[in-house]
Amino acid sequence: MLTGEIKQMKETSLYRNKKKTSQLLSISGVLCLLLLLVLLYSIGLFDGIFKAKPTVFSAGALLILLVLLFSSLLSLRDKTAQIVLNDRYFLGKTTPVSKAFGQGDWQDVKSIDLQKVGGDTMVIVTLGNPPKYKEQLSSLLWKMAYQESTQELCIMYSSSTIDLEPSELYQLFVSYWKGAKVIDK
Repeated sequence: MLTGEIKQMKETSLYRNKKKTSQLLSISGVLCLLLLLVLLYSIGLFDGIFKAKPTVFSAGALLILLVLLFSSLLSLRDKTAQIVLNDRYFLGKTTPVSKAFGQGDWQDVKSIDLQKVGGDTMVIVTLGNPPKYKEQLSSLLWKMAYQESTQELCIMYSSSTIDLEPSELYQLFVSYWKGAKVIDK
């Protein structure tokens, strides 16, 4: 890029990958069936012996997984972009925190990292100026995203439902962030 040249980056919108989403929903459905079988066994349906701890665990896990499965099924009707990046802001709907967070400004970004979290590799956008975003998140989600020791906000984005690998999503976030820094100068 030439010195003094201001390059406007186009907007990138990433949409749901139906194959990846179907695969995730299928896995969730199979897990629900397995938990249902454990629950039925735990209540004594097969051997007549009630087992309290497995019953409570399997019922709780099944309930949580069913709620997540049905909310995912309902979100399939949403045809809007899962992640939007442009030269001014970023937004995403790939995790509960990122969905509730909404739009973030590149000028507040301190770092972007790629990190394995549970069974997924996430792009983590670390933001300074957390008070600016306090009203965007519920108190529970705020506690999940806010790092009190550093006074930063960490918003995670997943590539599990879009047509990119985690490293490609990371590179895309970094390129827009760097592009926004050039435009600000």
